[in-house]
Amino acid sequence: MYGGDEVSAIVVDLGSHTCKAGYAGEDAPKAVFPSVVGSIDQMDVDEPDNSDKNSGSIPDSKSKGKRKLYVGSQALGYRRDHMEVLSPIKDGIVADWDIVESIWDHAFKDCLLIDPKEHPMLLAEPCVNTQQQREKAAEIMFEKYQAPALFLAKNAVLTSFASGRATSLVVDSGGGSTTVAPVHDGYVLQKAVATSPIGGELLTDCLMKSLESKGITIRPRYAFKRKEIRPGEFQIVDLDFPNTTESYKLYCQRVIASDIKECVCRAPDTPYDDSSYSNIPMTPYELPDGQTIEIGADRFKTPDILFNPSLTQTIPGMENFAETAPSIRGLPQMVIESINRCDVDIRRELYSSILLAGGTASMQQLKERLEKDLLEESPQAARVKVLASGNATERRFSVWIGGSILASLGSFQQMWFSKSEFEEHGASYVQRKCP
Repeated sequence: MYGGDEVSAIVVDLGSHTCKAGYAGEDAPKAVFPSVVGSIDQMDVDEPDNSDKNSGSIPDSKSKGKRKLYVGSQALGYRRDHMEVLSPIKDGIVADWDIVESIWDHAFKDCLLIDPKEHPMLLAEPCVNTQQQREKAAEIMFEKYQAPALFLAKNAVLTSFASGRATSLVVDSGGGSTTVAPVHDGYVLQKAVATSPIGGELLTDCLMKSLESKGITIRPRYAFKRKEIRPGEFQIVDLDFPNTTESYKLYCQRVIASDIKECVCRAPDTPYDDSSYSNIPMTPYELPDGQTIEIGADRFKTPDILFNPSLTQTIPGMENFAETAPSIRGLPQMVIESINRCDVDIRRELYSSILLAGGTASMQQLKERLEKDLLEESPQAARVKVLASGNATERRFSVWIGGSILASLGSFQQMWFSKSEFEEHGASYVQRKCP
């Protein structure tokens, strides 16, 4: 053995929007790619499978129901006939393990270029994960990938570790949902976890619908090509692909809309209302097809949905969500409700270390707004402190970074759930080894 670490563990955080994977001990994930996959049912297309073995796609080895899966932003960026875009995750919980396996395959084989047999695996899991889900993950990791050891850690705990705390209230706002979870001494207090279905993808959809109602349609990147007439002057030529699926078109539009959201949106200082934001200066944004759009009040209205979900009722096209909106609580209410479900002795400590994590939480001004709302609604004695890493990368990847720190700690090495234990006690032993 040489002097350094023997073998570095691999940390994987499969979120509802992106999958992050990399080596423990590093400060950022090596592989970051969408956690949706393109899928073509081989029924409609009867072509021999060998025709495009080398096109960088991953033919699904099991080809369950004969479908071919395309993983990674590059494979998804290429438009294919009849390609549907599927997500393995419904409401924060894995619904389709086939797709998850293809995502893990892509992460290990194509991005990290490792053999999973040689590395312990640390997987991040949502706080609301069921025992059945955990056992399934352990089974796949040990039986299919033959990993030597495994550990399942809760998202909130990892975020807490990333900021160097054992006790905190973690507000994790990701692509598919927002979760508020109190962590005490490195354990999640399950009874006090609050979740809401409002995440980055919903905000992106709201922004898209809002722009559509103003007559701005986002042209997906594959629907046109730019032709240079004079140097620096382009003419846009429409292209028509009748076989493109609706879900792929939506995926491409969402990629553009979420970029608009990240560029121009910021949380308003005061609750949004149409009258006070009607004469706000417009912000220009150039779409890929060259047209420049002006975005005004929507810059503030979209993020404010996190604080006031019933705003969705004012957006045309969001009706199906707006019906459930009144029952959904805003961020400050979720935080206070979660803290009130905790033991009275730790409430004060939780108020003073509220951590923001996840991509949606790195919205500009979100931290200031949440702190302001909580100061108004919390008890007088509480010293409210919302902490967010100043670095957007760290905020987006805080779960992964926490995993990287945890898996490289010397004192953690005895905690792994090893393959021999799995063979001896079975998958249910994961509950005992990974609290």
